[in-house]
Amino acid sequence: MLAGMISVIVLGFKPGIDFAGGTLWNIKFVNVPQISDVNNFFKNDLHDEAVVTESQDSSFLVRLKTLDEAAHKDYSKKLQDKFGNLNELSFQSLGPSIGAELRRNAIVALILVIVAISLYIAFAFRKVSKPISSWQYGFITLITLFHDVAIPAGVFAWLSLFQGAEIDTNFIVAMLVIMGFSVHDTIVVFDRIRENLTLARDRSNLKFIVNKSINETFARSLNTSLTLVVVLVGMLILGPETLKYFTLTILVGVVAGAYSSIFVASPLLTVWYDLKMKRHGGK
Repeated sequence: MLAGMISVIVLGFKPGIDFAGGTLWNIKFVNVPQISDVNNFFKNDLHDEAVVTESQDSSFLVRLKTLDEAAHKDYSKKLQDKFGNLNELSFQSLGPSIGAELRRNAIVALILVIVAISLYIAFAFRKVSKPISSWQYGFITLITLFHDVAIPAGVFAWLSLFQGAEIDTNFIVAMLVIMGFSVHDTIVVFDRIRENLTLARDRSNLKFIVNKSINETFARSLNTSLTLVVVLVGMLILGPETLKYFTLTILVGVVAGAYSSIFVASPLLTVWYDLKMKRHGGK
């Protein structure tokens, strides 16, 4: 988690057109040219900062500065004159002001989701106040969420550095998916702890109850995570190029979330309980 935080702070992210503004153009030629020829065409003849990548279906994804419709038509004509007939699969162009607004909305969405999740868990566990208060469940879930988001964010920072990966709305959606999955997995364990605390005659032996609850939910948590990992690996290998980083981000977050629910969230309950006992002299 610390490595992820340092990576984000030091390396940062490369903003995509969703946040920085620009044009994303997906084209496919009838007679597929070399990617180097397409790249040289955009960089030398039309646009110095163009980035061209080739997808598995032999189409080309071109990232440019913001283009108006007149420039769009002009570039299409020049491309056809040089490389022959082409099919335009998609064309997306956003101005800088729209990108800035999307960036603000994305940050607000992440903050609201984190706050809402914490409040919901505190409310859901309101009937279990001993030996751990309900708000402490919410706070520990918040720490677990931060852990599960920091790791894939750190990985993405390195992908931005070495592979030019750009954060966009897909990245924000991936973060929200990771949060949702992480909370779901943590709630399964916490709910079993709550159930065993309700049934227990002696709640002071919290470590035993937490350990018992983890053992009872371990197989379910592992099977759920592995099922999702299999699907994500399939999407990563066979899915479209445009969703590669989206899928990889969720995959890293799911793996982090799978062990954090068992090896981070639940032990933190016992750590918190031990600190509470020390403060109150074991009472």
